[in-house]
Amino acid sequence: MLSIATKVERIVMDSSFLTEGLRRNLINLSELARQLQPQLESDMWKPVGQAAVVMALRRVAERLPEASNQPLALAQKTGELTTRTELTEYTYRYSDSTNECHRRLLSKAEPMRGAFVTVTRGVNEVMVISSRVLTTMVEEVFAGERLLARQDNLNAVTLHLNPDTSRTPGIYHAILKQLAWDKINLVNMICTYTELTILLEQNQTGAAFSVLSKIVTQ
Repeated sequence: MLSIATKVERIVMDSSFLTEGLRRNLINLSELARQLQPQLESDMWKPVGQAAVVMALRRVAERLPEASNQPLALAQKTGELTTRTELTEYTYRYSDSTNECHRRLLSKAEPMRGAFVTVTRGVNEVMVISSRVLTTMVEEVFAGERLLARQDNLNAVTLHLNPDTSRTPGIYHAILKQLAWDKINLVNMICTYTELTILLEQNQTGAAFSVLSKIVTQ
């Protein structure tokens, strides 16, 4: 059975809003404890005192690192944000023939200048993101593979980062937190050495671009 302190800590750490609010002393601990009581009592199957919850919240807040006022380490050059529109994301089950499909797709797509395609392999799944003009090609090449999911009408925004970000703790959290505060949902993310690409539904692209533009100009 988890202790009250452990359960409270998990609730706080699962929410970027609570974590940030406690770190900056923006939250009334007594009021938050009152709101958490029903959930804690349900999870722990016993009455939970408000004072105990307040104490647990105070201890969690004391252990949180101080908020950093340092600007994000984005690339110091023009064009830090790049957008791509009309993308489709496919997710296939990985199989023995997946690598050959990958090779064929890149070979067929190479002559199509300006079209976007990327293939990411997980443990059991393979994700293909492509421009709309390549969807027929993707479906033909992966015709024998098991399709798990497909999402259309997506846009991508890419942030160009400073190489030092690979050694900067919390850099991605700092960026994604800003999007979460504005209730912007990410469909997916793609990371390379100095690039972070976020995939979004079209109706959220404008809001995301606005948030990220503010980060870039800090």
